[in-house]
Amino acid sequence: MTEHRGILNTHVSAAMRQMIDARDWLTVIRLPAYAPDLNPTEAVWSHLKRSIGNLAVTGVDHLLAIIRNRLKSIQYRTDLLDGFLAHTGLTLEPDTT
Repeated sequence: MTEHRGILNTHVSAAMRQMIDARDWLTVIRLPAYAPDLNPTEAVWSHLKRSIGNLAVTGVDHLLAIIRNRLKSIQYRTDLLDGFLAHTGLTLEPDTT
């Protein structure tokens, strides 16, 4: 296994720790470096990709417009957004145990 010591990781940097420590209202839960099953954004992209799988577009601008439109429609579907979060098993409420 190769170690990557030279890579900047802003999520564990001193500046990030200071920013977190300065905000007593902020709860930070560190997740594994690669955990797509814990990332609701992965479900959003999966949903979006399924919706455009067989789509014929006229160019990149057309594709961009469609993607923006579909993302905008997802934004207003709170039931769908709740489902993406529920799929991860995570909640927006801090663990009080």
